[in-house]
Amino acid sequence: MSETANASSTSEDKFLNLRKWNIALGALHFLQGLAMLLLSNNFKIGITTNFLGPLAGGGFGTNTEVIFELPIGAAISAFLFMSAIAHFTMAGPLYGFYVAKLKEKINYIRWIEYSFSSSWMLVIIALLCGIFDIGTLILIFGACAVMNLCGMLMEMRNQNREKVDWMPFWVGCIAGILPWMVLFIYFFGAILSATDTIPTFVYFIIISLFVVFNIFPLNMVLQYKRYGKWDDYLYGERGYMIMSLVAKSLLAWQVFSGTLGGPGS
Repeated sequence: MSETANASSTSEDKFLNLRKWNIALGALHFLQGLAMLLLSNNFKIGITTNFLGPLAGGGFGTNTEVIFELPIGAAISAFLFMSAIAHFTMAGPLYGFYVAKLKEKINYIRWIEYSFSSSWMLVIIALLCGIFDIGTLILIFGACAVMNLCGMLMEMRNQNREKVDWMPFWVGCIAGILPWMVLFIYFFGAILSATDTIPTFVYFIIISLFVVFNIFPLNMVLQYKRYGKWDDYLYGERGYMIMSLVAKSLLAWQVFSGTLGGPGS
């Protein structure tokens, strides 16, 4: 009886520790988001649409029109605030739900937040690579959202299963690689053009974020292979939390140093 009580107490201590992690990481994301709003210049990128119509010189062709300008400082703050809200929600009003689902080896809140925040991050990276068309940006956002929802489906499908069903994982990988393929087409296209217009800081963003984004599926593989410390689902949960903070902080401050830290237009 004493051993059971001790095991239960240890388990509850782990969840309380995760609650502290969520509060701390929520605060870090929030403060960074606030800093982006307060310190960023007014740098904006025009979002365009392309449509068929008469050309100025006669005939028909593709016309490009700027439909609105996106303030990048506010756009960066948005994904930081998304994470802050998710962390505070898991530590606060939905803590009981969060713990109950972690015991079932699933975190719905994480995947829902990722489907918005990481998808928005890819949109910002796409803008920095020269992808301004709203239709393409929506598809990039959607493919990344599907990838993250496949992560949620992976955890839903593999509850109480003897053999892991990897199908959601592989579908998610396909959805996740497509936006990066588009990004690399534009990125290398600009590099190979007569005038390389890609700023140096974007090179670092592409490399660092591509590496970090691909550590997320590795964390999932280690969880389901039950490799070493990943045999404990909560160890992988902390891994997701750390990687999310690293990815968002890297993108935020690299963009800030490249475009948002000085006079803007």
